[in-house]
Amino acid sequence: MIRATGLTLRRGTKVLLDGAEFVVNPGERVGIVGKNGAGKSSLFALLTGALDLDAGTLSVPVGWRIASVEQELHADDRPAREFVIDGDTHLRALQAKRAALSDDHGTEIAEVEAALVEAGAWSAPSRAEQLLAGLGFKPAEWTQPVESFSGGWRMRLALARALMAPSELLLLDEPTNHLDLDAMLWLEKWLGAYDGTVMLISHDTEFLDAVAKSILHFDHAKLTRYRGGYGDFLTQRAERLRQTNIAYERQTRESARLQGFIDRFKAKASKAKQAQSRVKALARMQVLAPLQAEAGIDIRIPSPDQVPDPLLTLEHLSAGYTDAAGNAVPILQDVTLMVRAGSRVGVLGANGAGKSTLIKTLAEEIPVQAGERRASRGLAIGYFHQHQLDMLDVDSTPIAHLARLAPDAREQELRNYLGGFGFSGDTVTSKVGPMSGGEKARLALSLIVWQKPNLLLLDEPSNHLDVETREALATALADFGGSMLLVSHDRHLLRTTVDSFWIVADGAVREFDGDLEDYRDWLAARNADERAEARENADSGEPVVDRKAQRRAEAELRQRLSALRKPLESKLAKVESEMEKLRTKLHALDAVIADPDLYSDARRAERQKVMAEHGEHGKRMGELEEQWLELQGSLEEIDQTEA
Repeated sequence: MIRATGLTLRRGTKVLLDGAEFVVNPGERVGIVGKNGAGKSSLFALLTGALDLDAGTLSVPVGWRIASVEQELHADDRPAREFVIDGDTHLRALQAKRAALSDDHGTEIAEVEAALVEAGAWSAPSRAEQLLAGLGFKPAEWTQPVESFSGGWRMRLALARALMAPSELLLLDEPTNHLDLDAMLWLEKWLGAYDGTVMLISHDTEFLDAVAKSILHFDHAKLTRYRGGYGDFLTQRAERLRQTNIAYERQTRESARLQGFIDRFKAKASKAKQAQSRVKALARMQVLAPLQAEAGIDIRIPSPDQVPDPLLTLEHLSAGYTDAAGNAVPILQDVTLMVRAGSRVGVLGANGAGKSTLIKTLAEEIPVQAGERRASRGLAIGYFHQHQLDMLDVDSTPIAHLARLAPDAREQELRNYLGGFGFSGDTVTSKVGPMSGGEKARLALSLIVWQKPNLLLLDEPSNHLDVETREALATALADFGGSMLLVSHDRHLLRTTVDSFWIVADGAVREFDGDLEDYRDWLAARNADERAEARENADSGEPVVDRKAQRRAEAELRQRLSALRKPLESKLAKVESEMEKLRTKLHALDAVIADPDLYSDARRAERQKVMAEHGEHGKRMGELEEQWLELQGSLEEIDQTEA
């Protein structure tokens, strides 16, 4: 096991860890969370030996191989597949040794070749290709040189290289930053099958929840361990804050404000799956409001003065880019859609499908190639994209940036506004240049929404933001009174802020009738079809198919799969019924736990009973969730077989 005792680490004058202790058992999946700058990446550097302790001990089992993702990749002319295989340094060393042996070293050759077989030398290319395919690389790209890829795709190659390396400990620092939703879902599944120990830093709460089974939290230079995934961590920490009465009055006000919004939203929400999914996500945010209150970031997006209906109309629109020869290259064609007043749309699709092209066209960043983009009078767009961080004046300050937009506003008004985005005290007058990516993203967003847009176009707004700021942004967007189109791989942000989805695929944009779970199923079916088509195209001649026999075989397969589905669906219904009853009980207990009077001496016995009952129900809920996941996985396997 990994064990830390009295762990102390300083960076300059800042104390990151002071006498911290923790244990990670073999095979565990541990999420590492904490504010930006708390020391999460430094902890990984300690584990790899890149940093030295100031005091205490940190032990990793002798013989454990550690794999991690390189954060910087230099220009490399090696093919992508060979670069990924290079991650298995033991295999490469054996291959080099074999190449250096001449034919008169028969015994040594036999030993090395036996070692190569044991190291999986012959399956290495196919394993590398599976990693590349899972992370979104097309077969034609597997042999392209590393230097031909952009920075984001090089980081995917670095991730594939780390996954290729045999290891007992896998350290992943923000592995989803450069992944789209498709690749994230694949990585979740891959990590679920990984045999070793995983330590994971991520600001993507749904990814953490799917992968981590326990959480280490950086809190005031200590490391506190929580059982369960990220959702369990939030619930347990919220209870801890309530029990210690931290900022209780402020927490109560924030909870009441968000509950009021939930009630208003419920009153007008249809029975659409997306809307109901959002109600549940908002309810979760209300329960966890104390954490946001403690974080000190309270983003408020001003409501627009007017919201025309419709805001934007697209008719037979084509959009794309212009190549070096001046020719129009369409990415999207024949798009006919409408952005209505109050609409909140999540835009789904793989990287390169055209999501950003769509948003840029709506924002008039790139011209329409054909068709029509018709804007209503009074349309005011707020457009956020990652390149805006580079457009900030690095020698200026947050308050100076805002003052340029509002020269007549009082300084205190500007300070109060920036305070909601996490800028207070000296940070308001500090230069932008040295700020972190998350701070720059907050500043860029604050400048956009100051102007009261009635349509927000947001392209990956949560990149670089820490968990607390993401939660604050989700709350603000949930309460926003205008319309919104959101491109994001952050599923929690999508769940809590959008009511419907558009899907971008195959050069088209269409409304998607479903929620994120339906999109996952759609994606699995689509990938299965693509794999089947690829296998068929790999044949040298046209496949000869007996259509009648094929239909008969397909009918028989459906019958067999239906027989397999029924008992699983029956078990799933029972599990969901019990889960719903437990949720009701846990909700009632949460209300009791939130009562400050419970912590008086007179109610000590009652408090112990309530806490014990809550713990038992929480444990049972965890068991049911595991059963639910297993049953869903089995049903998905059947669906994929059918697809």
